Amino acid sequence: MRRLFVSAVLASLALGGAVWMVAGSTETAAAASPAGDGEGRIGLKIKDFSLRDHLGATHSLKSLAGKRGTVVAFLGAECPLAKQYAPRLAELAKEFKDEGVTFIGINSNRQDSATEIAASVRTTGVNFPVLKDVGNEVADQFQAVRTPEVFLLDAQGVVRYWGRIDDQYGFMKGVAYQKAEPGRRDLAEAIQQVLDGKDVSVAVTSAPGCLIGRIRETDAAGEVTYSNEIARIFQNRCVECHRPGEIAPFAMTTYDEVLGWGDMIKEVVREQRMPPWHADKQHGHFSNDVSLSDQEKNQIYAWVDAGCPEGDKADLPAPREYTTGWQMQKPDMVLTMGDKAYDVPATGYVDYEYFTVDPGFTEDMWVQEAEARPGNREVVHHIIVFVKPPNDRSQGFGALSGFLVATAPGAKPMIAPAGMAKFIPKGSKLVFQMHYTPNGKATKDLSSVGLKFVEASQVKHRLETKSAANPFFSIPPHESDYVVDAYKKFRRDTLLVSLYPHMHLRGKAFRYSAIYPDGKEEVLLDVPRYDFNWQNTYVLDEPKFLPKGTRLYARAVFDNSEENLANPDPEREVTFGEQTYDEMMIGFFDAVELDKSSELPGNKKRDEKVARQPDEKESASTD
Repeated sequence: MRRLFVSAVLASLALGGAVWMVAGSTETAAAASPAGDGEGRIGLKIKDFSLRDHLGATHSLKSLAGKRGTVVAFLGAECPLAKQYAPRLAELAKEFKDEGVTFIGINSNRQDSATEIAASVRTTGVNFPVLKDVGNEVADQFQAVRTPEVFLLDAQGVVRYWGRIDDQYGFMKGVAYQKAEPGRRDLAEAIQQVLDGKDVSVAVTSAPGCLIGRIRETDAAGEVTYSNEIARIFQNRCVECHRPGEIAPFAMTTYDEVLGWGDMIKEVVREQRMPPWHADKQHGHFSNDVSLSDQEKNQIYAWVDAGCPEGDKADLPAPREYTTGWQMQKPDMVLTMGDKAYDVPATGYVDYEYFTVDPGFTEDMWVQEAEARPGNREVVHHIIVFVKPPNDRSQGFGALSGFLVATAPGAKPMIAPAGMAKFIPKGSKLVFQMHYTPNGKATKDLSSVGLKFVEASQVKHRLETKSAANPFFSIPPHESDYVVDAYKKFRRDTLLVSLYPHMHLRGKAFRYSAIYPDGKEEVLLDVPRYDFNWQNTYVLDEPKFLPKGTRLYARAVFDNSEENLANPDPEREVTFGEQTYDEMMIGFFDAVELDKSSELPGNKKRDEKVARQPDEKESASTD
């Protein structure tokens, strides 16, 4: 029974999520509005204007306006949320075409060229004109703030609705959410009410998304410039992901690429959404910490407030070389999840898919490095690769008894410390757990895993992924601060290498503590704002020695209330389950057990004999 439980919790780690790193929170949307709030837009009479589309043709509002209504949608070529909603807008344009309602797209971003707009129109399937608003004059008339942001004009050109398209995708306190389907079709309902001659029942909604990249006056005398400071910060903290071919939605390798994103960069840094690091700095030191220092933050704020001056190009740092392709060493073996690509639907919810691969191991293997690599980053939510030992005929959770490697947005490869490696018995198979998130268009994926082996003679310690986990909980409906805890007692001296907490969409906070044999407690990692979309592994600067008898205490907090906009159903009592609409409480960690001949930190030999004892069953409790 214990083995089945361990297999179950390991099998159900759901990592990662949508990479909407630049999308704004609903609170900021209102605060950034020139009118102070959305009500100032309702009743606003829009003056006629003329702009060129991405093909160079000139159009006026009057020439494009519908007989009974016009939807004006502010879009961005690189904004993730705008890309997500573009197909939805195309569907609505088709739905209301025969009702006398037309759609117009407007791109007011200084950073989006006509070529980029054309590419965006082509790839997202937009079926209405998209106009380039040079100098953001039209955006200023509408008092538009973000992309995507929509305005519904009646037949007289008066704004009757402003805000979001629907409530399926968005942000809550900087944390992204994605529902299986919209709960309310705000724009569609507003259009229908106008067509029916009624007042719009909900005329204003907050529109999450990317800040429009407006033309700004630049203070050339600003002390902090892109060339002398900001380029270095971006090189060290951002460009590894923000470059062509990588996971981030736009590049940050040159001044021209970042100029229009200044206000958005300042916002995500101030709200601690970027870089994606969620550990409280008061506890623990981690080798993969990507967070910004206070000095770096203040330099970014000063640069943006000065209008993002470029400075003297002679001050630019030397270009950095970044690894392309595999982030690990060149793999000794690459295995794809199957012989053919998996068809990912355009919309809807996709349950976890499992793919079993036989690597043909005729001898025991030791893995020092491993990397799960998405074939299609746009739809792969996470990948977990498990080891299925030989002669194991179990199915489902029971088939997944060994956690090898996982990936999600922002995740790094598994690189074991020197002298450590993960073990795969000969004859084992590998099982891919795939979680897909449809992005509005049907596509395919063929993901893979790369392995780097090491000789057994070079392995001093077997690195294992274990957990302090609790499957015995029931979160009541509407509960906003439900605590679940779990313990793992170490029956041997142990070196703790890394920690990675796991919950699903109702996860709110997570903390690990070590309770030592003498009763003292030390917080090892505190994640006060858990984000399902960024499943970070927190790698300790140095492996931490935990003496025999230490208990690892994991404490999770869940929010099953209506205030959690990511919550699939606040009316439901939630229990442990595999899918993201269920919940999990798993405090994963990588560690090695030490025997009497092992060296302790600092290369000190053990002074006392450590007797081997049988593994102790994990204990779990819940509040």
